[in-house]
Amino acid sequence: MTDAIGRLPSLNALRAFEAASRHLNFRLAAEELGVTQGAVAQQVRGLEAELGMKLFTRHPRALSLTENGRRYAGGVRRAFEMLTEATQALRPEPLRLTISVTPTFASKWLIPRLPAFLETHPDIDLRILATDRLSHFHADAVDLAVRYGRPPFGGGLVVEPLFEEVQIAVASPSVIANAGHPGKTGDLRGHALLHDAHNAWPQFLELALPKAPLSAAKNVRFNQTALAVDAAVAGQGLALAHRDFVATEIAAGRLVRLFDTELRTGAGFYIVYPRRTRHATQIADVHEWLVKQRWPSPGR
Repeated sequence: MTDAIGRLPSLNALRAFEAASRHLNFRLAAEELGVTQGAVAQQVRGLEAELGMKLFTRHPRALSLTENGRRYAGGVRRAFEMLTEATQALRPEPLRLTISVTPTFASKWLIPRLPAFLETHPDIDLRILATDRLSHFHADAVDLAVRYGRPPFGGGLVVEPLFEEVQIAVASPSVIANAGHPGKTGDLRGHALLHDAHNAWPQFLELALPKAPLSAAKNVRFNQTALAVDAAVAGQGLALAHRDFVATEIAAGRLVRLFDTELRTGAGFYIVYPRRTRHATQIADVHEWLVKQRWPSPGR
């Protein structure tokens, strides 16, 4: 038995191979594992040499699994899942679920709704991981994610639409009082456009004010939508945001909607989690709760 175990490849080599088999990219696998790209490539080469077969076909800018690689990847992945389950069973931890979301989704949508969830699910200890970086379920110990974009998001995942992205333009009442309503004046002079990383103002204005030149407005750029919304509340300009992210501010009178125009980008927010997952019952509870929060939206 000892000799058989001794003939197994190293755990680090198997981890490098498993991550690379999912990403089909040594750089992305290295980012997940927190090592260098060269280290991942070296571990995979060593594994291939030890097994005496190629697991990947190297292309100029990508990888593909060989037939042996595909069969081996499935078995290695199942083995890691079994190791994780065995370790958790041996050392049970408090029921803690980690949800990965974008910072804007966390601050403008999730956090205002959390008290109701915590009241009805006191047995679940939530950890909110707010990041613009794409979190990995295994490497970052993420149980469920709300991801922005367009599917597919990968194999072996449950994916359900939460809501599509529908952007509207907003500003504080003080800005409109001082600089005028752009919908009534027909131009953007005296206004600043608050951009986020998606930079959707050109598309929106083609629909709302097709004759208004963008050059008439000042521009301020933020890397997160939440910062643009906060700047709009502070009276610093006009912001674009998904309508649910500004519903509370509109209902409170801190922001006003400027146009009836809605920009549907084709992207959306999706509930995503692995099909094989820890705490399946509790994750199903979170999933169901998130879905129920879609309607009605606050302030709609």
